[in-house]
Amino acid sequence: MIRITCPFCGTRDHSEFSYGGDATVDYPPLDASMDEWNAAIYRRSNPRGPHKEYWHHVNGCRAWLIVERNTLTHEVGAVTFAHPGLRKTVENSA
Repeated sequence: MIRITCPFCGTRDHSEFSYGGDATVDYPPLDASMDEWNAAIYRRSNPRGPHKEYWHHVNGCRAWLIVERNTLTHEVGAVTFAHPGLRKTVENSA
């Protein structure tokens, strides 16, 4: 079980959240070529170790978060609101 500490709601089980994708990818503009989109979505590394991901707290405050998760151990580190105006960070306590 993965425990994620939401900066607003506190520590919750990962079943309250929905995975939203890689938070380190800079996606191309909407009018970019298919090759640019293909590269951004499919042709990139599969990280091992600490990695930033988007998670949506669907069964809580509904906020989008940036979660630093170790892809080997599933240990969760810092959690930050994804919206720039709400950049509060908490360290995972579980």
